[in-house]
Amino acid sequence: MKLKKQERRNEIKKEIEKNPFITDLDLSVLFSVSIQTIRLDRTHLNIPELRTRIKTVAKKNYESIRSIEGSEIIGDVINVQPDETATSIIRIDEESVFTRNNIARGHVLFAQANSLCVALIHKPVVLTKDSNVTFIKTVKLNETVRADAQAIEITDKFYTIKVQSYVKDTLVFKGTFKMYYTSEDEQNG
Repeated sequence: MKLKKQERRNEIKKEIEKNPFITDLDLSVLFSVSIQTIRLDRTHLNIPELRTRIKTVAKKNYESIRSIEGSEIIGDVINVQPDETATSIIRIDEESVFTRNNIARGHVLFAQANSLCVALIHKPVVLTKDSNVTFIKTVKLNETVRADAQAIEITDKFYTIKVQSYVKDTLVFKGTFKMYYTSEDEQNG
């Protein structure tokens, strides 16, 4: 059953409030209308496009990151709880895939996970000591990858961080990263 225009707009607003990273395509499927209708509804509601919503959230998160500049992070950090958890998303574009088959290059997924580990740690200097990663499923052009990182062990020199990356709800990459850090005292000493 199709909703009336105002009812649909109210529901679209609620869906975007629940999940600011929902795509216009997902909304069009959810409400059985064209993508153009969704875009018109968003415009009427003064809700920016997905890319703008992501950049706004990421920009706020970059203010709390000490170990890496926002421009150096691969993907967009959409959530960070310093020294605990962090999440980033990246849209796989033409520069991120092999030309012949449109499959994402492995180093893109690795770089997203690795830079997210650096961003998670609230220290001035963070470097990767080692990693153990597994590529589980291929990622294709135009898919969005969400990486979730969680600190699982912290010592006086290292963090061990578990990262799992997903396309929608499908696990595509996982890894464990051992990250070296220095404190401010060591920087000033």
